[in-house]
Amino acid sequence: MSGVYFYVGLVVLSLLSVSSVVTSDYSLASRRSILRAVKNNDRDYAVDLNATNFDADLKDTPATFAVVEFFAHWSPACRNYKRHYEKVARLFNGPDAAHPGIMLMTRIDCALKMNKNLCDKFSVGRFPMLFWGPPSEVVGVSWEPNQEKSDILIIDDGRTADRFLGWINKRMGSSFNLDDQKFENEQHLSSNVSDPRQIARAIYDVEETTSIAFDIILEHKMIKQETHASLLKFLQLLVAHHPSKRCRRGTAELLVSFEQRYPTDFWPADKQEDDMVPLRGSQICGEGVPHGYWMFCRGSKYETRGFSEN
Repeated sequence: MSGVYFYVGLVVLSLLSVSSVVTSDYSLASRRSILRAVKNNDRDYAVDLNATNFDADLKDTPATFAVVEFFAHWSPACRNYKRHYEKVARLFNGPDAAHPGIMLMTRIDCALKMNKNLCDKFSVGRFPMLFWGPPSEVVGVSWEPNQEKSDILIIDDGRTADRFLGWINKRMGSSFNLDDQKFENEQHLSSNVSDPRQIARAIYDVEETTSIAFDIILEHKMIKQETHASLLKFLQLLVAHHPSKRCRRGTAELLVSFEQRYPTDFWPADKQEDDMVPLRGSQICGEGVPHGYWMFCRGSKYETRGFSEN
């Protein structure tokens, strides 16, 4: 039973760590502020990139997908479209993102001379133009009209925020809504956080820790009759307060079937081992998690984590 409490404590410490990370004041010179305050306290959620940081920022993001808007600041069409783009960006970027860590939404101003070659690489012929793809595919490649076998797609139905999000939902098989809000129990987080990538990395590590902790609990056969009640309460805690929406969803699904898998009134010796495989296969924080590497928790030595010695 003490083993369960140890790994439960591991996840709890990770939850506390992410709260500490996202409420810190990121004032280091090497960290750029991604969100900038404008008149009337309006906030831009899309990340402004340019030719000097385009590759580095896309390589650095833990997000699965990236959207790049090529625009010109002098274009009336781009000025009118900005509010639509920002409505969608709000869902994925920033401290109040309803779905953080899934998609990084960026933009490039092609009216700036420094970005000319970058815009030419993507054959930008009108404004705005929106491209979608995995960040690793967007970096270091070019795009041509009617190009075959490319993971980079042009978003051809994003005239309004509704149609843009509809395109994303169709592509991802998701059901995102423009009215989606951050989980209500996350509203206590500080509103002065300005770097959505910091938040995404912190949540990424908590998802990694949560998945590994559950695998350890299952691998060491720690779900027993005497630990049943404490683990059940822990699952309820994660459903209510875990910072990752994917982990909350996965834990809720596990919680629904937990009594069926591990009933309190019937506990044969082989019950735990029989159910261990399907429970591990449920992927508590979503498909592909754990990934096997860390962001903030990466150690100074290869394959280490935390504060390892140099």
